[in-house]
Amino acid sequence: MSTFIVPDDCINCGACEPECPNNAISEDDDSYVIDPSLCTECVGFHGDEACQSVCPVECCIPDADNREEEGELLEKAIALHPGQSFPSLESLDETNSRFRNPNWINDGR
Repeated sequence: MSTFIVPDDCINCGACEPECPNNAISEDDDSYVIDPSLCTECVGFHGDEACQSVCPVECCIPDADNREEEGELLEKAIALHPGQSFPSLESLDETNSRFRNPNWINDGR
């Protein structure tokens, strides 16, 4: 599964938790954790990762060992929010997928 991870740099400020559209972020002992089964990298919601955009120490980062494609992430978002409408994969744009956002820094995908 693809997900973002919160490394040891986390200062435990909590800014990221309320920003997640999937409630994938929760507080652990001394930092926050991201549940990979709930993380959609904000595909279908935002043109960037909401957690990373509010993190003051930029520690919500992609897990290089666990990657999913844009279509898989959109399918996961649809499954997590069955009553909500989402654009089709072909209709995603820079406002609702980081994969289409020209300002997003490519992590080698």
